[in-house]
Amino acid sequence: MDKIWLEHYPAGVPHDIHPEQYSSLTQLLEQSFKANSQNPFSVCMDRWMSYGELDTLSASLGSWLQSQGLAPGSRIAIMLPNLPQFAVTMAAVLRAGYTCVNVNPLYTARELEHQLKDSGATTIVILENFAHTLSEVIDHTPIKNVVLTSLGDLLGAVYGRWMTFAVRHLAKLVPAFEISLAHERKVTAFKTALAEGQRRPLKAVTQSLDDIAFLQYTGGTTGLSKGAVLTHRNIVAATLQAEAWFTPAISDLGDLRKVNSIAALPLYHIFALTLCLLAIRQGSHMTLIPNPRDFGKFIDVLKKRPFHILPGVNTLFNALMMHPMFKTIDFSNLRLTQAGGMAASEGTAQHWQSATGCSMIEGWGMSETCAIGSNNPVTQKAFSGDIGFPLPSIEMAIKDDEGLTLAQGAPGEICIRGPNVMTGYYQQPEETAKAFTPDGFMRTGDIGIMEPNGRFKIVDRKKDMIIVSGFNVFPNELENVISTCPGVVECAAIGIPDEMQGEAIKVFVVRNDPLLTEETLSSFCHANLTGYKRPKHIEFRDELPKTNVGKILRRELRTK
Repeated sequence: MDKIWLEHYPAGVPHDIHPEQYSSLTQLLEQSFKANSQNPFSVCMDRWMSYGELDTLSASLGSWLQSQGLAPGSRIAIMLPNLPQFAVTMAAVLRAGYTCVNVNPLYTARELEHQLKDSGATTIVILENFAHTLSEVIDHTPIKNVVLTSLGDLLGAVYGRWMTFAVRHLAKLVPAFEISLAHERKVTAFKTALAEGQRRPLKAVTQSLDDIAFLQYTGGTTGLSKGAVLTHRNIVAATLQAEAWFTPAISDLGDLRKVNSIAALPLYHIFALTLCLLAIRQGSHMTLIPNPRDFGKFIDVLKKRPFHILPGVNTLFNALMMHPMFKTIDFSNLRLTQAGGMAASEGTAQHWQSATGCSMIEGWGMSETCAIGSNNPVTQKAFSGDIGFPLPSIEMAIKDDEGLTLAQGAPGEICIRGPNVMTGYYQQPEETAKAFTPDGFMRTGDIGIMEPNGRFKIVDRKKDMIIVSGFNVFPNELENVISTCPGVVECAAIGIPDEMQGEAIKVFVVRNDPLLTEETLSSFCHANLTGYKRPKHIEFRDELPKTNVGKILRRELRTK
């Protein structure tokens, strides 16, 4: 196909990447650990971990996992927030020859049971704060080994013990639990597993780029989540694509090992996970934010040392800007504000650039594409409102329901093909078959257009489209316009049944100006939206329902 977007790449960005330079993701990790052994990898609550420590600890845990008699490729569930234990566990699982299954620590018992059963995970590494959820369902899952960690396990002997005590007994953030030991199940303390694993060498395993590295479960906001099968090739490709695309934003720093990336988004989510692996590839370091919802402490961390890359979702940036201490942050070192995970709004982007001097760069991707799909150039100085260009080695096309490519400017389903795209859904051949076109493009479910210069723009999700008197209305467009109205913090638009029109538009709005009234907002919409796109109903809310990553749940708004 004609990749017209290539001529618009920033200088120095290659047209293609080559994952074959590595035999596996494990080789990428181990090469970085050795090359950067003396350099910092992460800092969490002012406690630093070097690449050498990450190497040693992950080898010990990997050795312990191997001693449990697990078959090659066994699935290991990781139910951890942004603590040093996450990277140690992820690297250990991969180096030992197994498959990572990332689990949202805030899952309900029902959601956790589904993912453990669907993935077939036999081992789980879990923070004790969430063990009560596991205890409710463990007897209905294949779990045989539970590795239990506490908050302070890797935060130093004295400080770590204090933090664990404070979390357990002062804050009381560890609900009572009892893990069933039925069916010869074992519970092992994280530090015990490290100590036992340290006494034996990590056995080298044979891996290829086609082996499964992750089962990355989709959000499940519209039903049961599915496990996207991500191979070592997929993950290596996404890491190299991110490196190729983001480097122009930070190249002026010279030594990329100096880069400090803020990990506020959860590492179990594909967006943050990819940026974590990028940091490892570059030998740079990450600042881990275990609880980004505590915005006061989050801002305190941002004030402590220079930071260069800040990834986030639209709602995170909104919440930061609303905090009274936001203006005390020094943004002079910020090179890249990367927005993803949900559509970024023009209003938020304008406020962010005005407040920080750094433009918000919007990208697009999915769990199924290792977070990478398309991105605006990082050299861009203003918010564009689209999702930019396909990244190196990626092809994107707008197709109809039959899989035929549509003309430029015609709306259709965004489809994607590249080395970062999943091989399918775990043990779901019918869903996998439906996900791909005959020529190998994956159907994304997003409706968009390709502009004449090769940029792509999302119009909306297929399932979220509102039909008013026969006219298609896309909530993203409405939300983007309404977000620019003075006094609007964020908003969400849905369709509700209407006898006259089929569907009518209802908008839920969070405001920071109590003087913003329904009449004022209606007048704004009248001036900025054509008749059938204007909301018939407006409801002000204190907050909107969101996933743990910050994506607004329109589905929940429809059911309330």
